[in-house]
Amino acid sequence: MAAFTEEEQQQIRQAIESAERATSGEIRICVEKKCPENVLDRAANYFAKLDMDKTRLRNGVLIYLATEDHQFAIIGDAGINRAVPANFWDSTKDEMLTHFKQGRLAGGIITGIRRAGEQLKAYFPYQDGIDKNELPDDIAFMDGN
Repeated sequence: MAAFTEEEQQQIRQAIESAERATSGEIRICVEKKCPENVLDRAANYFAKLDMDKTRLRNGVLIYLATEDHQFAIIGDAGINRAVPANFWDSTKDEMLTHFKQGRLAGGIITGIRRAGEQLKAYFPYQDGIDKNELPDDIAFMDGN
């Protein structure tokens, strides 16, 4: 999928790695071309398929993007959703959308990662000897299945 250059993919991986160094939380990016259903339902489906709901502290965050349909969503698990302010996900989406509208998909994704990482660090700080990277940091490119 040509949504991101190899360099942009590396920048996204590095942003995830950087954010996760300070937290027990997990951040994943899921990208596909088309979203054939409600975007939040689609994101929730992939949240489960990618085992985002299986983290020890239920503090996973998924950023889902359908590139051709120009849709995206952010899904947080129960632990992080209880902790963040009520408008956090909407304000994060607004900031990401500013980048997307300017054609900077990677910049928008990295902004979402950074903001999610800040909240995860505040509410789920890294605990040496306890925390581990529970999920891959690469982008999950999906084929619509």
